[in-house]
Amino acid sequence: MRMNEKYSCLPDEDKGIHIINIRAIEDIGYVQHESTLLNSLSRNPDADCKYGLYFRDGKRKVDYILVYHYKKSSAGRTLARRIHHNDSSARSTKQDQPLPGKGVHMEMENEPHVDYHEDDKRFRREEYEGNLMEAGLELERDEDTKIHGVGFVKIHAPWNVLCREAEFLKLKMPTKKMYEINQTHGLLKKINSVIQKITEPIQPKVAEHKPQTVKRLSYPFSREKQHLFDLSDRDSFFDSKTRSTIVYEILKRTTCTKAKYSMGITSLLANGVYSAAYPLHDGDYEGENVEPNDRKLLCEEWASYGVFYKYQPIDLVRKYFGEKIGLYFAWLGVYTQMLIPASIVGIIVFLYGCATVDENIPSMEMCDQRNNITMCPLCDRTCSYWKMSSACATARASHLFDNPATVFFSVFMALWAATFMEHWKRKQMRLNYRWDLTGFEEEEDHPRAEYEAKVLEKSLRREYKHKETDKEKLTWKDRFPAYFTNFVGIIFMVGLTFAIVFGVIIYRISTAAALAISSTPSGRSSVRVTVTATAVIINLVVIIILDEVYGCIARWLTQIEVPKTDKNFEERLIFKAFLLKFVNAYTPIFYVAFFKGRFVGRPGDYVYIFHSFRMEECAPGGCLMELCIQLSIIMLGKQLIQNNLFEIGIPKMKKFIRYMKLKRQRSLDHEEHVKKKQRYEVDYNLEPFAGLTPEYMEMIIQFGFVTLFVASFPLAPLFALLNNIIEIRLDAKKFVTELRRPVAVRAKDIGIWYNILRGIGKLAVIINAFVISFTSDFIPRLVYLYMYSENGTMHGFVNHTLSSFNVSDFQAGTAPNDPMDLGYEVQICRYKDYREPPWSENKYDISKDFWAVLAARLAFVIVFQNLVMFMSDFVDWIIPDIPKDISQQIHKEKVLMVEVFMREEQGKLQMLETWKDKDTKKGENCNSHSPKLSRSHSGSLSSCHSYPVDV
Repeated sequence: MRMNEKYSCLPDEDKGIHIINIRAIEDIGYVQHESTLLNSLSRNPDADCKYGLYFRDGKRKVDYILVYHYKKSSAGRTLARRIHHNDSSARSTKQDQPLPGKGVHMEMENEPHVDYHEDDKRFRREEYEGNLMEAGLELERDEDTKIHGVGFVKIHAPWNVLCREAEFLKLKMPTKKMYEINQTHGLLKKINSVIQKITEPIQPKVAEHKPQTVKRLSYPFSREKQHLFDLSDRDSFFDSKTRSTIVYEILKRTTCTKAKYSMGITSLLANGVYSAAYPLHDGDYEGENVEPNDRKLLCEEWASYGVFYKYQPIDLVRKYFGEKIGLYFAWLGVYTQMLIPASIVGIIVFLYGCATVDENIPSMEMCDQRNNITMCPLCDRTCSYWKMSSACATARASHLFDNPATVFFSVFMALWAATFMEHWKRKQMRLNYRWDLTGFEEEEDHPRAEYEAKVLEKSLRREYKHKETDKEKLTWKDRFPAYFTNFVGIIFMVGLTFAIVFGVIIYRISTAAALAISSTPSGRSSVRVTVTATAVIINLVVIIILDEVYGCIARWLTQIEVPKTDKNFEERLIFKAFLLKFVNAYTPIFYVAFFKGRFVGRPGDYVYIFHSFRMEECAPGGCLMELCIQLSIIMLGKQLIQNNLFEIGIPKMKKFIRYMKLKRQRSLDHEEHVKKKQRYEVDYNLEPFAGLTPEYMEMIIQFGFVTLFVASFPLAPLFALLNNIIEIRLDAKKFVTELRRPVAVRAKDIGIWYNILRGIGKLAVIINAFVISFTSDFIPRLVYLYMYSENGTMHGFVNHTLSSFNVSDFQAGTAPNDPMDLGYEVQICRYKDYREPPWSENKYDISKDFWAVLAARLAFVIVFQNLVMFMSDFVDWIIPDIPKDISQQIHKEKVLMVEVFMREEQGKLQMLETWKDKDTKKGENCNSHSPKLSRSHSGSLSSCHSYPVDV
């Protein structure tokens, strides 16, 4: 039925009433108040549609929402419309009339001002939504909302569209066929039952988390084989996650071409035609009389700090958010579980250091005031001579982290990293089997909007030059300026990080010299601790600030490259962001571990920066204690401030700002204040989902803290464990309550992050080998014990590591201003190095002991690295990637699927043979009853053969 442009019609099921366009009635002066007509024609519709979860008819579920901004007329509050479209009427009228509700838009007909930009957006929306209806989707508009100037388009995918797209996407759906999962027998069965009883209190109370004994056979959906699937309840056959995924695929594929170039949903969002697009949450998660839903269940059993001790309901997370997010939380859960044994061993190593600190001979010698070892000044002129016993506290504290158990812990953590990677691969295979992803292969994604725009720009340039070209694409020549910018930008950022670390070094040197002038002995004794602590805090603040800056720069550098697909974009962004943040987080730690104290020089011939600042020296006990302080403060501060405070504080602040804006808008309209918000309005006020890259990034950086320098800080796994327990619930709460529901994305692994983890694990072996051999005193102690000790003990080790210097050899202007600060005249002072004494022929040259220790250090690095790498590879080889029971189940599924199809083929053949037999018998019966029929009666003979056959 075709109507005048002033009219629009409701679907047939709505009592058959045609509602005349309200604007047309107003034009003839019939309507006095807009609410009067609405109230007379309809009851309260919000209850029927469950406050936005369904269309106005209360039957069709809302699968996706498109949001757009429009300008209301200045003549007063415009009458809002909620208009229905069914699939048949939408497609039949697509070319004849605009989408119902659009032809009656907000502009006043006699209004002189015309906003061509808004009209252009409206025309694009009209065409795009018409194309969506041509693709089979059903739409419904709502502009009667509590958010002024914002309209919503509700999208519903009918059954036939869901079936069609599920077949295109090759979605595996459960069939009617069920089979038993292989169960363990004997002793293993008893052990598993005991474990289940013990862990029952920490299991979430979720149906999906219960152990399964049977599983439905899954098969890629096919419309021709619908009889294989259990379609008894069509409403629940495709869950909300799958429905939104299907609709999103249609949105990406559908384009509007009235503009200068073809635009899909990503381009429309980028150009402001639509302001947002998202699937709906299942309902409210708190409040009275809230209907049970998956979101509420996740909030109670997962996104709550009160259940921090429970396992995660990963299957329910996957059901609600999709496989990609499910895999992230599964990986985070496995990582957190694996931190438990690492934390226990780290605590044992730390306690061993505490228990043996009083038995450590080198620290006892340093603390013994009877040794009376006078040390050379730590800076020129202002610093005086000092007693080694004043560094007693630092020496004792160093033993807590620099002891023989540290070497064992480094080997253990290298094997732990290899075991963790193998354990995750096995867990990933179990999830792939459980989630029916065993045969899933990612297909090439749709080109990004920016890529299409760049290609179009290139095509237009070629057309302008009158050149015939094939289908255009971006080549390396087109991208060369972006690649060059990326290279220069990354080099500049890395150089900036180094410059900041160098600036902090200058701060440490100058501050140490300034504090050394302090007249109080207590001030001078705490110079090293004060300088280290303040410098680390400065480093922490700089790291946190640069992390945010580098994240934005990495995104900008990736955008100018114009990657073709979203997957390429994500991988390039991850690489750049990880590179910059890795350098930013670990450069200060690398400096303390491998460079501080290496290029100092010696008394009388020190190395200077800018001819005025003397390079820093390590404490007599080595730089390991300072490395521990640096690592612990940066790690803990980064986790506390950046990961938790920012993740909690910034979303809360944004939510408060949005709340205040809405409150200010509501005060302008008291009538709408009493109305309950629709589901899509509530979700629109949530934060949009920004991807998993920030979540993975903070965990990968933390993994680096746990593995790379674990030799200097055995308690790192413990602090990482405590952080992750909070992090899991924090991220869960954010996903369930703070963010719009993300589109479910299928994935069978964690992608490029796995390769980054493996790279960090390999790098950790090398770095820990160098930390043990060059930063700690482990190798010098072994060399002294087996080469120089007279009685096979560590007595005399401290004296062996110190060289002597005659104070008369100081350069002019570098000797202490107060040489009598200790109360006596100093002739010989000591410094930590392996050099010849002043009474030797080659005084102050490097001694043979130095080369012996260096050779031992390099040998240890080679042996340690190769031994641990071999052990890691052995662990990798001995643990199969696919659990045996899972490989058996996958094989069983294949066999069962072949059986199902063989039975189906046999059934078809039997039916065909039965049909032939009946056909033959019927023919014989007809011939026996009428043998003398003439040719003129052949028509009646053929009618003997016509009977219905149900194939």
